[in-house]
Amino acid sequence: MPSPSVFGMTQSAHAYAYLRPSAVLDGADGRHLDLATSGGATPVGAVANPRFFAGFLADPAPAAAALLAVADVAAARYYQPQLRASLDPVVTANGDRLRFESFSGCCGVYARLDVLQAGLDGDDIGHGTTNVDVNNPLREALTRIGPADPLHLAVGPDALEVTSFDGPLVEKKVPLPQRWLRGFAETQVVAAGFDLRAELPAAEAVRFLRSLPRGGRSVGWVVPAGRTLRPTTRPVPGAVCLPGPERLVALQRVLRHALALRVYGPVAAGPAASAWEVVLPGMRLTLTLSPDVSRGFSGEGGVLGALATGAAEQDAELVAVLLAWEPRIEVADLAEQSGLSPERVRAALTRLGTAGQIGYDTAEAAYFHRQLPYDADRAEAANPRLRAAQALVAAGAVRLEPGGTTAVVTVDDHIQRVRTDEAGRLGCTCLWWAKYRGGRGPCKHALAVGMVRDAARRAADEQGRAGEQGQASGQGRSGAHGQTVAKGVQA
Repeated sequence: MPSPSVFGMTQSAHAYAYLRPSAVLDGADGRHLDLATSGGATPVGAVANPRFFAGFLADPAPAAAALLAVADVAAARYYQPQLRASLDPVVTANGDRLRFESFSGCCGVYARLDVLQAGLDGDDIGHGTTNVDVNNPLREALTRIGPADPLHLAVGPDALEVTSFDGPLVEKKVPLPQRWLRGFAETQVVAAGFDLRAELPAAEAVRFLRSLPRGGRSVGWVVPAGRTLRPTTRPVPGAVCLPGPERLVALQRVLRHALALRVYGPVAAGPAASAWEVVLPGMRLTLTLSPDVSRGFSGEGGVLGALATGAAEQDAELVAVLLAWEPRIEVADLAEQSGLSPERVRAALTRLGTAGQIGYDTAEAAYFHRQLPYDADRAEAANPRLRAAQALVAAGAVRLEPGGTTAVVTVDDHIQRVRTDEAGRLGCTCLWWAKYRGGRGPCKHALAVGMVRDAARRAADEQGRAGEQGQASGQGRSGAHGQTVAKGVQA
C-alpha cells in the first residue's frame, strides 16, 4: 500500500497520490463511476486511499452534470483567467450524505454539491474527507451519462484493490496559493450570515439563469418579484447582490434537471457575497460568490477576531474532540457538551474553520464537520493583518485609555485611535478603515487592541480566580481552627 499523502503539501504545492485515475467503466450491472481518492482523514486516522461509498446514484444524469459543475469551478479563474488553475475537488462523507467541494483558482467562487441520502442507493455512507481525481477523460465520460443509464458510484477503492495493488501511482502536484487555503475558512463565516432571500420554481429558475449576461464584471442586484427575480441597479430593500453574474456559468450544466433555485444573502447596503443553490433530485448544487470578481474570499477578514483571541484557541481544542463528521452541528448541543456559552462555541467553530474543519450549509442553516489538512497556525502565518497586529502588540504599541472605549496605537511616528461604540463595534482612524468601514474585517490596529484587551481580561479573570481560591483556603483554615478551639473548650 502506498504511504498516505494525507493531502501532503508544502508551502507552494499540493500533492495527490491515486491508485489509478477516476473513470467511467462498463460493467455487467451497468456503468460504473469509480472516483479515485487520495490520502485523507477518517475516524480511524489517516488513510492513503479511503473508501466512503459503493452503490447506485438514484438520478445519474443530474449527478454527473453537478459533479462536472464542481470540477468546472475547480479548474476556473474568474479573475485574471489567463492564469491556469486546477485543483481536485474535496469529498466529505458525513454518514448520511456526500459533499463535493471546490474553489476557483482566484478564490472568488466556492462550489459544493450535496448528494443527500435520497440521491444514493447502496452501502452505508462512511465518514471522512479526501480529494477525488477529476481528469479530462472522466469529464468527457460524464458528459455522456444519460437519464436512462444505471450508474454505480464508488468513492474510493475496495480493500482488495488496495492490498493487491502493485502498479505505479497516479500523482499530481498543483500550485496551492496561501489565499486559497484561507478561502474555506472565510466562506463558512460569510455564509453563516446569510438568510433565504428568494426561491424560484424550476421554469422561472431556468429562465432567469439563462438570461444572465456572460460578459462583464459588474456588481449587480436582483429583487424578488412574484415568482421570479427582477434586476435592479441599486441595493433597494429586499435586494440580493449578484456580483459578477458570469461566475454562475457552472450552473448551466444542471439547468435541465433543476427543480428550483434558492438565493441566499445578507442584508447589505453595498456589494456583498451571495449563494445560489439549484435544487436537484436528491441533491443540491450551491455556488457562493465573493462580493466582487476581483475580490477573493481569502481577504474578507471574517476569521481574524477568532484567530486573535486566546480563549477561542483553547475553546477550539475542546470543541474539536466533540466533532465526528456530523452533517449538522448544533451549537446548543455543543454548548451543553462542552460547558461553553453558545457565543464561545461559535467563536471556537470559526477558529476550527481556519483549519478547514468546519463548513456551513446555507440550505440547512447549520455548520458541518470536515477534516482538511490545514491548521490554525498555518492560517495565522498566512494572514498579513494578523501578523502585523501581533507585531504591534509585541512592540508595546497599544495603550488602553481610561474608560475602556478608546485606545491609542502608535506606529512609527503615526498615531491611530481605535474607538468602541455602544454596540461593541470597533472603528479606527486609519486609511484601511476609512476605505472598507469594517466590510473586510478589522484593521491591524483594531486587531491589536482586541488582543491587548483580551489579554487584560484573561489576566483579570485569573487574578480573580486566584483571589477566590485564596479566600476559600483562608476560610477553610479559619474553620478548622475554630473547630479545634471549640473542641478544646468543650473538653
